[in-house]
Amino acid sequence: MIQKLIDKYCQLLSWLIAASLAVMVVLVFTNVVMRYAMNSGIAVSEELSRWLFVWLTFLGGIIAMNEGAHLGTDTLVSRLPIAGKKFCMLAGHLLMLFICWLLFKGAYDQVLINWDSTSAAMEVSMAWFYCCGTVFAVSGAVILLNNLWRLFTGQLTEAQLVGIRESEEEPIDVPKPVQ
Repeated sequence: MIQKLIDKYCQLLSWLIAASLAVMVVLVFTNVVMRYAMNSGIAVSEELSRWLFVWLTFLGGIIAMNEGAHLGTDTLVSRLPIAGKKFCMLAGHLLMLFICWLLFKGAYDQVLINWDSTSAAMEVSMAWFYCCGTVFAVSGAVILLNNLWRLFTGQLTEAQLVGIRESEEEPIDVPKPVQ
């Protein structure tokens, strides 16, 4: 059930990423045309595009974490017995949870520091810029904790214990879990 909620959340993030890309394309294209043709431009175009790019990068990282699509190597882990794969997954997830905590702490501190600072062109609080780190850290921690829960309850297949996929075309399998 939690995995279904996470998948729906990632689907929503995919739509937000697509919308962000569309807005970025329109802003940058319009700005280029206006500067070339009318010797003027949209003042917030560059800054808003930069903000959207940072946000869509972090949101894409959440989706990639959920799908196991980040870069990785399975040379050693794939050769281990099931107990070794489980141990490596546990150790890796605990380390990633620690990194999520560090990212959350740093981003949250930046949000507090920059709450009263405004951006140059949009005049919006810079806290919104740094908030993407906290969103990623919290979302990533939820995904990692869900994966750990699935590990401890035996809901993961042996292929899912390795933690990476060979290619984007490879479907996410749901065969029988390993006990």
